[in-house]
Amino acid sequence: MSNNKIANSSTSARKPVVLMSMGAQERKGHAYQVMTHKYIMPLVEIAGCIPLLTPTCCGSDDIEQYLDMVDGVYLTGAGSNIDPSLYGQDNLTPEKPQDRDRDLFDLPLIHAALRRGLPLFAICRGMQELNVALGGDIHQKLYSVPGCNDHRENPEDPVAVQYAASHAIHCVPGSWLAELLGEEEIAVNSLHGQGIRTLGRGVAPLAHAPDGVIEAIHLPEQAQFTLGVQWHPEWQAASNPQSVAIFQAFGQACRQFSAQR
Repeated sequence: MSNNKIANSSTSARKPVVLMSMGAQERKGHAYQVMTHKYIMPLVEIAGCIPLLTPTCCGSDDIEQYLDMVDGVYLTGAGSNIDPSLYGQDNLTPEKPQDRDRDLFDLPLIHAALRRGLPLFAICRGMQELNVALGGDIHQKLYSVPGCNDHRENPEDPVAVQYAASHAIHCVPGSWLAELLGEEEIAVNSLHGQGIRTLGRGVAPLAHAPDGVIEAIHLPEQAQFTLGVQWHPEWQAASNPQSVAIFQAFGQACRQFSAQR
């Protein structure tokens, strides 16, 4: 049975709707709002949810109305970095793109989603947003931090090589993530130049890389599903049992929220 059939067989007549905030991209002098295909498909095919792609270029005034329509929030990775002024630092990577519209949408979105008890799943930049929204900060140049490995991909490699397993992560022993994944150590890909420095309020680690870099977080004091991961489980998710487990767990949390409306 395909993952799509698995997801569909476990859904009710109304599939849960999940907000995905889009990001800015410039193409030939025109401003675009974009969302990458690889993030959308596992949400649909494995989690069994319907994506609501939300522009971030129009400001944050309508966040509550957007959230009225959804059963979960899914914050994806992106090629841009979070504006360091939002976590009290000067910009140490001016050569890297930023997306302040997304920052100013997603940070209040996180607070609003948590107030409503909405399930929240965050990948890479999204995990960093979750931490920053709650008062944490970021290593802007993780690769220059003593004792830390270089977690960036080689831009000259083919995409399949960039997203291949790069290092192990170690889940907190006995944690719900270790139980979900079926083991306390798994191999993951690694495509990030930045990483969590100081954890935000109520944020706790769920997994670390061998060099101590935080690879997964959650909010244990929140009743709803919350998970942020630094790697990219969306990449070829259907062929990765741990990725399937993560997306199915998020989809189930969204179905439970929908059923309680």
